[in-house]
Amino acid sequence: MLIIFTLDQGRLVQIRPQETVAHQPIWVDVIAPSEAERQWVNQTFALALPQPEHLRDIEASARFYEERGELHLRSDFLLGKESGSRSVIVAFVIAHNVLFSVHDEDLPVFKLFRQNAAGHPEPIENSLDVLVDLYGSDIEFSADALEDIYADLGSVSSTVLKPALGDKKAAVVLAKVAQSEHLNGRIRRNLMDTRRAISFLMRSGLLKTHQLEEARQAMQDIDSLDGHTAFLFDKINFLMNTTVGFISINQNKIVRLFSVASVGLLPPTLIASIYGMNFKSMPELDWQYGYLFALILMVASVAIPFWIFHRKGWLK
Repeated sequence: MLIIFTLDQGRLVQIRPQETVAHQPIWVDVIAPSEAERQWVNQTFALALPQPEHLRDIEASARFYEERGELHLRSDFLLGKESGSRSVIVAFVIAHNVLFSVHDEDLPVFKLFRQNAAGHPEPIENSLDVLVDLYGSDIEFSADALEDIYADLGSVSSTVLKPALGDKKAAVVLAKVAQSEHLNGRIRRNLMDTRRAISFLMRSGLLKTHQLEEARQAMQDIDSLDGHTAFLFDKINFLMNTTVGFISINQNKIVRLFSVASVGLLPPTLIASIYGMNFKSMPELDWQYGYLFALILMVASVAIPFWIFHRKGWLK
């Protein structure tokens, strides 16, 4: 799919592919292109779009470079939580003052940017403005994702800090905490990749004064979000350790119950064993109250230890 934008008084306006002759495009968003769409881009703009396998196999150290007057960048963009918090590689190419963005899946950052393109607060001059604004939108999306993690961990905290936390609830809590940790790690990696891309643009010497100012502001935003991700990692570790601690307490209660039961039932077992021995004179046969005495003795041998355990609070 091809989504093409041109400039109209500093605002992005979407046009159809057949209108590119009359209107100079500034941004071509290419989503899972077919072979026919690739050929159209090649014939119209004299540009060969990057292949998906090249996007996945490229080394991280070679994601940003200039070649034959073209600026190439490879960056990771986050999908939403409903998609498993995955990252999608996006290839950016700036050639002939046109920005080409190539990705296999449509991304929330790009959807939101396209929807708000007409109401952009500041006029757009060239394709670099679009690129810098896309990275800024990516940072905002990461900030929103961090807010979602804060909300999720808040609900988890209210569950963990209750007086009683059963094993079933603890399993649910561990699953939520693990999911939050995975998303937080993805966000941190995404911010690191965005920082590298913006740093490359700042070093390239292609940005104008206002674009450099936007890039510096974006770097400051990334620095502030890094602090939030570090705090969330600490909070996740705390909730994880607390939940595991409650699970250990619940297991210790079960082990203690079996230990107390085994100690309490040991005396009647001993008495029954003694009465079952083959003596010459067996109390249950030579004494008419032998069985009753044995039962009373076994009950007393159970009641007295459990009364002591109750007094010491071991049964609570």
